[in-house]
Amino acid sequence: MKQLAVPAALPALLDALARALRPGGTSALDPSVSTTVWRQALAGPAADFLARPGKQLRTSVVRAGWLLGGGAHGAMPQDLPLVIEILHAGSLIVDDVEDGSTERRGAPALHQVYGVPLAINTGSWMYFWALAELGALGLPPATELAALRCAISTLVECHQGQALDLSTKIADVAVDEAPAIVAATTRLKTGSLCRLAAEIGALAAGASPERRAAIARFGESMGIGLQMLDDLGSLTSLTRRAKGLEDLREGRPTWPWAWLATHRPFAWARVSSMARALARGAGDPDELIDELVGEVGAIGRTTIRSTLDEALADLEHVVGKSPVTERIAADLAEMEKSYG
Repeated sequence: MKQLAVPAALPALLDALARALRPGGTSALDPSVSTTVWRQALAGPAADFLARPGKQLRTSVVRAGWLLGGGAHGAMPQDLPLVIEILHAGSLIVDDVEDGSTERRGAPALHQVYGVPLAINTGSWMYFWALAELGALGLPPATELAALRCAISTLVECHQGQALDLSTKIADVAVDEAPAIVAATTRLKTGSLCRLAAEIGALAAGASPERRAAIARFGESMGIGLQMLDDLGSLTSLTRRAKGLEDLREGRPTWPWAWLATHRPFAWARVSSMARALARGAGDPDELIDELVGEVGAIGRTTIRSTLDEALADLEHVVGKSPVTERIAADLAEMEKSYG
């Protein structure tokens, strides 16, 4: 959503970190400890991660929520999108530890550089730093309280979704359980954070309850659709094949498995047996990818498009069509094409 994005998001994150850590900042460091020690303990790892280029998708979603919520004629609070980007950054750091990932955003995962304990502390600190930044935006008290409640409930849901993701191995799941597990994992993780991004923009813009709810629903549905796209693209795109192989080796509950269980249940036993073999270190991962894509590739693409179309239609039913919704539709279509 390039035209909706707040410019210079990456320098803004580093600037926000510097402001937060200095005296009087939202996360001011104890001045009795030297800056050298603090740089090693927190400032350095945090800056390292925040300096890495990301898609800034959630920044665009916050901006869209603000515009759709009625903020088109005013200035959006400058640091509002940073709250979501900081939350997301913290979740990625912790996820990488829990998933045993080796790389993130073109560089070694943070725990590979600074060790697991420091990475976990940096990631979880970002959750609370984000809440502190939200409280410092200067929003009206009732709006601030509502936004904080949304952020806290989102963190609860994200951790619940991560629990499902970490504990569930698709080879151990019954065919009739897979769709619900995948849907819940996606809604609680990806969907909830995109919902927060959209809703917090609408809240700050002073949207009516009905409008705010529609914008929040769109954010969640869009997040789910994009996770579907990511899961399928990890199998069909050569540039993302490493992520798809990692998901298969770890037996993660992704959308191709949900589609297989729903639309191709008679193929489940055969394909899931290949997944079990891969988990044991046997079998050919490329053959498994070919089987999954062959069974559900076309189904997945149709489902992704209908999910995004229905989300946008629901949004436009409440807020109407506008240049903002047209831009969202164009950006989503462009994102689909980028996955091949």
